[in-house]
Amino acid sequence: MGQENRRLVSWKDIKDKLQFYPSGKYYGVPRGGQYLAAALGNPVDTPEEADYIIDDIIDSGATKRRYTELYPTKPFLAPFIAESDWLVFPWEVNENPGADNITRLLQVIGEDPNREGLKETPHRYLKFMQEFLTPQPFKFTTFSGEAYDELVLSSNIPFFSMCEHHLAPFFGVAHIGYIPSDKIVGISKLPRTLDKFARRLQNQERITRQVAQELTEQLNPKGVAVVLEARHLCQEMRGIKKPGIMTTTSSMTGVFKDDLNARNEFLNLINKK
Repeated sequence: MGQENRRLVSWKDIKDKLQFYPSGKYYGVPRGGQYLAAALGNPVDTPEEADYIIDDIIDSGATKRRYTELYPTKPFLAPFIAESDWLVFPWEVNENPGADNITRLLQVIGEDPNREGLKETPHRYLKFMQEFLTPQPFKFTTFSGEAYDELVLSSNIPFFSMCEHHLAPFFGVAHIGYIPSDKIVGISKLPRTLDKFARRLQNQERITRQVAQELTEQLNPKGVAVVLEARHLCQEMRGIKKPGIMTTTSSMTGVFKDDLNARNEFLNLINKK
């Protein structure tokens, strides 16, 4: 769900939802829930004082889980559930919630978001993330294989991705090969397929498997072989802090999984390169 499909929630929409809520004392989760607690007419300052805990929307469910664990006897209510549209509440109309959250993050880590070098950083970072996590769509163009049944290999394809655990980059090269059955694909589509899955919040193992699955589904080949070699900044800059570690993952299907000769041909070729 992204902000490209924005839908304004009106005060009437909110009032229509709240009319069915029970009377009682409401603690509003900062900050959207605070407006609703006030609208219900009996807001309190702490969850301990409340009969109910209210938020404006349940999106990932993390906020609800946190309050439910802390206050299991207090019902957690929210009039809206995350949907395909990005809901914009009346108190958010003139705001950019993405950039505002990055500004808040800068404050949490002890930076001054008003200093010269950081003033535009929230907007720049948000633009970077939106651009990087939106790979260009493409048509998976295929052609007759004309009875070609030997290895097709693209090696040393650069890629970049973002670790979903730490939001830190990982990057490296991929080697992608397949043996056609009756179809071949335009050679530019192998790097594009890699980008389709790499330019997300990801882990390396999943990218490797997804690329192999995509080529298998699109080409129905005799086999697909994918090897990724990558450096992960989440282990080079933090954690064990060991620069230069190369992590290798592979996914083999069809003849590459079942035929040692086919597998060795692929591995020998990429090792030579």
